Amino acid sequence: MNYQMKLQKLISKLEQRHPKKIDLTLDRTFNLLKKLGNPQDNLKNVISIVGTNSKYSICKSLQAILNQAGYKCNLYLSPHLQFFTERFIYNDKEITDVALINLLEDIEKILGEDQATLFEILTCAYLKYCEEFKENITLVEAGLFHRFDSTNVFKTNLASIIGSIGIDHLQWIKNKTLEGIINEKTVSLLNSNIFINKQENNEIKSKIEKALKNNKSKKYFFGKDFNISRASNSFIQYEDSEGLIVLPEPNILGDHQLSNISTSIAVAKKLLNVKDKDIKIGITNINLKGRLQEIKSGKLKKLVGPNRLICDGGHNTNSAKAITQWIKQQHEDVHIILGMMKDKDHNGFVDCFKDYVKSITIIDIPNQQSSISKEDLKNKINDFKKKINLSNSIEESIKSMNKHQNNICLVTGSLYLVGEVLNLN
Repeated sequence: MNYQMKLQKLISKLEQRHPKKIDLTLDRTFNLLKKLGNPQDNLKNVISIVGTNSKYSICKSLQAILNQAGYKCNLYLSPHLQFFTERFIYNDKEITDVALINLLEDIEKILGEDQATLFEILTCAYLKYCEEFKENITLVEAGLFHRFDSTNVFKTNLASIIGSIGIDHLQWIKNKTLEGIINEKTVSLLNSNIFINKQENNEIKSKIEKALKNNKSKKYFFGKDFNISRASNSFIQYEDSEGLIVLPEPNILGDHQLSNISTSIAVAKKLLNVKDKDIKIGITNINLKGRLQEIKSGKLKKLVGPNRLICDGGHNTNSAKAITQWIKQQHEDVHIILGMMKDKDHNGFVDCFKDYVKSITIIDIPNQQSSISKEDLKNKINDFKKKINLSNSIEESIKSMNKHQNNICLVTGSLYLVGEVLNLN
């Protein structure tokens, strides 16, 4: 039996349980959780992660450090890149297709005739299965914002982590400003410990600080309570009130990841007393999919030949700026393969690359009805000064690029596009 196909059919069926893909309220989630015996109340060591960018990187960095220190972790992540099971991590392992099918079928029966969005069903299912691993550290990544997100259901937690915050998903909130976004992500954070990652600028940091003014948590700010910087000889320095740790180079690309790592270190040290030696080894074991991920083998790597193939699922201006910071450190020409969803700031994203890339090739994202067509995307970014090409596929894009030896082929604009690249490869 093809269990992946069976799982996909089940997911498609569950998507029909509510007329809207997103409908921000916690009523349906709490209703289903009540039917399940409120499993969220039985989890002992929850860490909630909110933000616009960096949530996944922080989760995976913290997991690598905690694993090295002997802790077991559960992770709830979204979206997935290749397989739906990527969202459900228990005891540091992906759930199997069979186990997830059985779990979701049970949840469907318990839900009965009640409505719920797919994400609400998935969240409740995840929490129910978590009861089998309730002693583990459970890292829960928020889906959309936090206040009305189905992950906002805990009475207590070890900590909340605020990743980097920027403009995205404005269509879902009334106050379509940066303040509105910050409020949605922070207003209902629990009173425990809050770790605030590096932000794009001091304005955002100040607005977060203001938003958290009445929250009684102990707060740890990047740049104030902990910091990280590059030292000579490819070493990194982490610093907090307890002193300095000299760290090796992590096995991931992009200096923007250093702040994500530092936030993870701060959590591990402050909350769980993780030792320096475990931190040093742990950060060398971080494994990130679709975040400046270099493809070093496979079918698509053969197509790029002596050039580098890099994938990054960045889709907003903050992530584009992070990618360009990495591009500026390279000594090779960069050619972008671009696909995006309809609801993104297309001009803002692409504009970040105008001084740093040789060409852009636009494609349709396969199997995504909510993606913008390559023709429409080209028309929207027609102020881009470099040559813009259209292509019918990822493979065709790679083949048609006017690239030379030791160039970089960068696939970006959407996690869904990166997922297709990984599947093709």
